[in-house]
Amino acid sequence: MAATGPEHQQTADPAAIRRHRVLFRTIHQRKNPRLRRSDITITDQAAVKRAVKAASLGNAMEWFDFGIYSYLAVIIGRVFFPSGNDTAQLLSSFATFAVAFLVRPVGGMVFGPMGDRIGRKKVLALTMIMMAIGTFAIGLIPSYASIGWFAPALLILFRLVQGFSTGGEYGGASTFIAEYAPDKRRGFFGSFLEFGTLAGYVGAAGLVTALTAVLGDASMEDWGWRVPFLVAGPLGLVGLYLRLRLDETPAFQKLEDASAGASSEAADTVETSAKGDLGRIFRDYWPTLILCIALVGAYNVTDYMLLSYMPTYLSDELGYSATHGLLILLGVMAFLMLIINQVGKLSDRFGRKPLLMAGMLGFLVLSAPAFLLIGDGGILAITAGMLMLGLSLVCLLGTMSAALPALFPTRVRYGSLSVGYNLSASLFGGTTPLVITALIGATGSNLMPAYYSMAAALVGVIAVACMKETAQQPLDGSPPSVCTKEEAAELVQAQAGPEPRF
Repeated sequence: MAATGPEHQQTADPAAIRRHRVLFRTIHQRKNPRLRRSDITITDQAAVKRAVKAASLGNAMEWFDFGIYSYLAVIIGRVFFPSGNDTAQLLSSFATFAVAFLVRPVGGMVFGPMGDRIGRKKVLALTMIMMAIGTFAIGLIPSYASIGWFAPALLILFRLVQGFSTGGEYGGASTFIAEYAPDKRRGFFGSFLEFGTLAGYVGAAGLVTALTAVLGDASMEDWGWRVPFLVAGPLGLVGLYLRLRLDETPAFQKLEDASAGASSEAADTVETSAKGDLGRIFRDYWPTLILCIALVGAYNVTDYMLLSYMPTYLSDELGYSATHGLLILLGVMAFLMLIINQVGKLSDRFGRKPLLMAGMLGFLVLSAPAFLLIGDGGILAITAGMLMLGLSLVCLLGTMSAALPALFPTRVRYGSLSVGYNLSASLFGGTTPLVITALIGATGSNLMPAYYSMAAALVGVIAVACMKETAQQPLDGSPPSVCTKEEAAELVQAQAGPEPRF
């Protein structure tokens, strides 16, 4: 798209602009020529669907892997750490959960710029392989009773492999879908990425619940907990196959074409930009980076609080059986899967900001009432409380994967989003179960999860208020993307007018 204002107008005397409006308008038109039909990308609907399927399946696998660890946290604490205090074992398990998030920013800083340099497709295939290996390997580690401290050491090692690979996953997958999708349907197609998130959690919760019901607690702790981790191997191969069949995104292809067809000086500039230099990201895009970190922090705290921590909260803090809590959460997540794509459509129609603000305000206002209901103890009360939180969360889930990639230009999108997302996820997301467990232990209040999510939501409200609306607009640094030739013709026709006279 044309720039919003020519560079010369930012420094020119306003009085001179008023005196010579035609001249300055003509210079602006010359510097920012009208769109031609060849400038507009007409999306291949079959290719878009393949891209969405491959990216979403990878995301589903990622959250399946993290979900099974969350839902098996109590058992993992007993298997991999010395017996003694149950709370200490649980804290050790959640600390190991958080360890993976410590290396996520490192993975983002490695894979993100790599994705801006060599392409989105190759990096997403690499992250898929690493995630599958890390998860599968956890299922093979002997227990603490068998090999002592080597057991938790190996657990931490493979959690680090998981975390490092995840550093390039979300930024790449959301970038991939955003760059494939037409401008007016980016929210709808982007919502499938978080549909994959919920599918991964539902698959993990369903498998853990079924195994617990069939095998019983003793067999689960003995060997049954390994089964969900071992399933990740075949899933990873399927995801890798789908991703390797994809073409590179149209936006990245146009960036490469611009580099190849430019003069040597311009080509050098584009190539340097494509490398997604970290110094440039922090130097030139730090305001947007801070906004991204704030949005993702608020979103991740609420996400992990409900989808990862809630079963442990119900069993360890409120005394319900593990199966009880998982079944209720399973039902809530299945309901959210039914409506998340509709939320994506709403964000295309009404904008990203209204949907994101509704989700943030929902957590700010409803968290305390929801946890009071959950603490009441009845199945209906627990379900109602979790639905209140779930409906707030789905406003974020269905919108965020379209909103975040639009914050950054194409040449640094993968790198910037990976850095911002994973810094925030590391600081606020993966630490959520650990922090909440520690706060409950320190204060004795079962409402600490509500207070923590309310604080995060307040930050989110401020961040949403500061962001620009990007719905139905081309991605920064990319040409318009439409569904049909007729829509492209309408875009060109809308700019019709007399040619500049100078």
